[in-house]
Amino acid sequence: MIRYMGTRKNMEGATVYVFVINGAQKEVREGNLKQYPGCYEALPASAKAKIAADRSWMSKL
Repeated sequence: MIRYMGTRKNMEGATVYVFVINGAQKEVREGNLKQYPGCYEALPASAKAKIAADRSWMSKL
């Protein structure tokens, strides 16, 4: 079971997404979402939109 809890900044200042995965809390960076199947699908539409905006901005560089 995967449940999205929110976002926060880690000690390095990067945004991480906080999930509860099978009862354990995990902080997942945007680039590591592929390593945790089901986490991206658990994100709300607003978080998915922010990720899409970040990806489009990075593709322009």
